[in-house]
Amino acid sequence: MEEYLRIGTLVGGGDAVSVIPQIVKHGFESFSLTFWQTTGATNLAETAARLRELAAEHHFVISAIGVFGNPLTGTGDNADTLASWERLIDHAHLFGTDIVNGFTGRLTDCSIDESIPKFAEVFGELSRRAGDKGVKIAFENCSMGGNWQTGDWNIAHNPAAWEKMFNAVPADNLGLEWEPCHQMVALIDPIPQLRKWTDKIFHVHGKDATIAWDIVKEYGIHGPKEYVWHRTPGFGDTNWTDVISILRQAGYKGTIDIEGWHDPVYRDELEMTGQVHALNYLKTCRGGSFVPNPR
Repeated sequence: MEEYLRIGTLVGGGDAVSVIPQIVKHGFESFSLTFWQTTGATNLAETAARLRELAAEHHFVISAIGVFGNPLTGTGDNADTLASWERLIDHAHLFGTDIVNGFTGRLTDCSIDESIPKFAEVFGELSRRAGDKGVKIAFENCSMGGNWQTGDWNIAHNPAAWEKMFNAVPADNLGLEWEPCHQMVALIDPIPQLRKWTDKIFHVHGKDATIAWDIVKEYGIHGPKEYVWHRTPGFGDTNWTDVISILRQAGYKGTIDIEGWHDPVYRDELEMTGQVHALNYLKTCRGGSFVPNPR
């Protein structure tokens, strides 16, 4: 069972070699490596070699590697984002993964519709590069503060945008890095969405949300009070047993990797307390540890 749906966490790609040995003992079964805007000075080949040694020793997998920036603009701090996508696609096999993830990017302060042609140009080429290497590309469904009309990071935060994206680049190796949290922030019910989109979900982030419906009903979503909080799984509103059941029924063979550092309560000195609770909670939701049938 756990071989087919491991539970892990996100780790900064540049810190992975030092951080993973400190936390793998808690029972994490996979790690998703993330870079912010650029892979920077990280030697990917050396990092991959060291992580392969650690994985053999501690029996984990690297589930995905990704860069989170705006590859459509190529300006400022995003000047290396597109090249980082290419670098990660080329090095993915060294990490033992076939998934590279991140944001789509978008044309700054332009609508999703206006950004689609540039998306098609950039990710049409990246999908071919990835396809040649047996790699899948997964887009996180995070708005990064943007909406349909404007934003600076990502267009892949709404199912109507997904339709446009996958119609513009109809490649089988282009899909989603999905989590319920970002949909709940937009007051979208994640469960029917999950059922509809399972064939395009390549990777899953373990992040939840709590919606304060009393505040929504009294103040709306543009009032003075917060109406939703990102949560670590086990502390939010999502039924993760349902999520895992739907994924399994659809044949999902990937991982769920916890995206921490967002919870308003289990943060700072309680960060790993919350993450380890989430780890054990998600393991319970998948049915616990694998138990073989009698022969």
